[in-house]
Amino acid sequence: MAEKEISQAVIGRLPRYFRYLGELKDQGVERISSQELSGIMNVTASQIRQDFNNFGGFGQQGYGYNVEYLYQEIGRILGLDKTHHLIIVGAGNLGQALANYMNFARRGFIFTGIFDVNPVICGRKIRGIEVRPMEEMPEFVRRNNVDIAVLTIPKSEAIRVAGQLAAVGIKAIWNFAHVDLEVPDTVQVENVHLSDSLMKLSYMLESYEQENGLAQQRR
Repeated sequence: MAEKEISQAVIGRLPRYFRYLGELKDQGVERISSQELSGIMNVTASQIRQDFNNFGGFGQQGYGYNVEYLYQEIGRILGLDKTHHLIIVGAGNLGQALANYMNFARRGFIFTGIFDVNPVICGRKIRGIEVRPMEEMPEFVRRNNVDIAVLTIPKSEAIRVAGQLAAVGIKAIWNFAHVDLEVPDTVQVENVHLSDSLMKLSYMLESYEQENGLAQQRR
């Protein structure tokens, strides 16, 4: 793969490519052109070719892409050819929902531990995993080769806990707390703001209604 900066927009499309290619593979499709993939994904064929050219192209002119090969290569680029061990910090409703989502395990993301400060919750099991007190987190991370932590805690605690996670060797944080984390550059952070996503949807709805003269009807 070429040693160059890949834009966040391209990186953001890779999981969609992987998902759609997986569906095509399951349907028995062996080859697909950029034009055919464009029709399925609502991304222009030119954009698809440009995205793939960032990683070497994968196809032959006029021959299209081998679906199985492309699926495997994009999975490799995304790091899905490896197993990642995750912990969840925060065993509330969101933390429990994430722990119970089976597709993570199918993609190689294995939840190995769940932690919380609430003694009432500690000791309970979520999908067979016991909720442990936060004091046990540092030793658990070291002992179980955990590389990713999922933060589903209030933002008032998130910065402090992120610092603890970085100190014990966590390499990446999936952050659901609505706060910017202060961690070393060696720790990768993906912020997930659910309310931002909902507001984006609201904007899209408002724009559509304005374009079609429907906004006043809703008010």
